[in-house]
Amino acid sequence: MYLVIVLGLTVVLPVASILFETLVWGAALGLPLIGKWFVFWAIGIRLFLAGIRQVLQPSFTAATIFRIKDPEAENLVSEIGFGNLSMGLIGIVSLAAPDWLVPSGVAGGLYLGLAGLKHIASKDRTREETIAMVTDLFVALIVGIAIVAILLRHA
Repeated sequence: MYLVIVLGLTVVLPVASILFETLVWGAALGLPLIGKWFVFWAIGIRLFLAGIRQVLQPSFTAATIFRIKDPEAENLVSEIGFGNLSMGLIGIVSLAAPDWLVPSGVAGGLYLGLAGLKHIASKDRTREETIAMVTDLFVALIVGIAIVAILLRHA
């Protein structure tokens, strides 16, 4: 189930939204449009949902991603969840407030990129950690390219 949710939020829903906006609404396909939908789905919704799960069920992230069974780790995971809720909310709001797209993309993309790099260092990654690593790096790359293109366009 984890794979389906993460792939849905990081690939399927952003691509479907880009295609819908391009084909139905006639929007120009370009990096700003790609950035808009990847920030909304892969940073906004994904981090917001992860934050909810980390706050309400910290043992899941502690056990499946970090492989920590100690209940004391749940306090730390809950605080990570607060950060994910915050970054996710900014990504969600960026859909209605386009000026928030770049700050959300920078913060969320950097967070996912650094998290993905940290997962690379893990020598005995779990399946879930590998999924998180690949999708984190993918989103960081796509959003990073889109944000640079947006900034260059406005420079």
